[in-house]
Amino acid sequence: MPVFTYTGRNASGQRVEGRMESVNSNAVADQLFGSGVVPIDILPVGGGSDAGIGGTIRAWWGNFAGEKIGLIELMLFSRQMYTLMKAGVPMLRALGGLKESTQNRAFARLLQDLRDSLDAGRELFASLHRHPKIFSPFYVSMVRVGEMTGGLEEIFLRLSYHMEFEHDMRQRIKSALRYPTFVVIAMGVAIVVINLFVIPAFAKVYAGFKAELPLMTKVLIGFSNFMVQSWPLLLAMLVGAIIGFRLYVATTPGRYRWDKYKLRIPIAGKIILKATLARFARSFALAYKSGVPIVQSMTVVAQVVDNAYIAERIDNMREGVERGESILRTALASGVFTPVVLQMIAVGEETGELDSLMAEVAGMYEREVEYEVRTLSAQVEPILIIGLAILVLILALGVFLPIWDLGKAAIK
Repeated sequence: MPVFTYTGRNASGQRVEGRMESVNSNAVADQLFGSGVVPIDILPVGGGSDAGIGGTIRAWWGNFAGEKIGLIELMLFSRQMYTLMKAGVPMLRALGGLKESTQNRAFARLLQDLRDSLDAGRELFASLHRHPKIFSPFYVSMVRVGEMTGGLEEIFLRLSYHMEFEHDMRQRIKSALRYPTFVVIAMGVAIVVINLFVIPAFAKVYAGFKAELPLMTKVLIGFSNFMVQSWPLLLAMLVGAIIGFRLYVATTPGRYRWDKYKLRIPIAGKIILKATLARFARSFALAYKSGVPIVQSMTVVAQVVDNAYIAERIDNMREGVERGESILRTALASGVFTPVVLQMIAVGEETGELDSLMAEVAGMYEREVEYEVRTLSAQVEPILIIGLAILVLILALGVFLPIWDLGKAAIK
């Protein structure tokens, strides 16, 4: 029987590691959940795959050719499960009805797998955990709390609202960054076209006059000649840089440094920070209101904020709470919250209304993000205009100064 190494966190949020012998990784996850441990990583000893080569090929082909299961599908799934369970429809029948009505084949296969898993005697949260690429640890933990407390339908409703917020936040950020990205790409393409085609044509004209050229023109012609002669090398370097960056960001240290640097990007950094903190506050409020202990709430929320740097700050907050410190003190030590938010956290701890006040914190950050997104174009446009003006000035001086000098020489 295969042996697996696992990493997880227990009910108090402490890190747990060990080895376990079981049929496959799903069975290991079921045993860990049964013992009160939330698994983070499960790997076969020796680096093999419990699914075998055939399963790996099928999974790869499914990801390549199959339909994707995105946030919209999960949001609709949560809302539909709430409606069906509230109406008293049994779980297996509800999953079967959703499977028959969905047009997404990948989602239909997922629902069928959930039904088979429930038929095999697993609980719903354990069945969801079998698909970690689709259901986040936060989602699985919330469903587990719902099953334990008997309020699963209410959990599904809250999850649907939460994912609606996530989708809306992502769309706002994408729409805000679309215009600046398009302008920067257009400027880059223009620079390449001018250096590869326009400047070489002018250089031939200037060479025919055999006149002394201005310094700016010499610089432009030299850079253009370098691009014309070395464009395959430059293209290879660009592709290599993109691949190297993606590989570096895929590592744990690289992801941490990049997520930390993103928060310092002018203009866009503050939007990313506020959106991330809004996601944290909304997730924490949802978990706390649903009855998840504070330490465990911070553990699962740290895994869904989608920023390694902020996740580390949340982990530091969790460790401080475990040592007996107040949430206010740990939040102050994190250095990422504004004074207004810290004051609301203090009031929430004193009154016992931490969940509602954290929801207010999330709403505050959401409103700030919405305002920043609306004014982003006004903030970015002056920078883009100045950059475009400098580019045009350099090209104009480099191209037309020799023509001006030649015109004066001809008049004399």
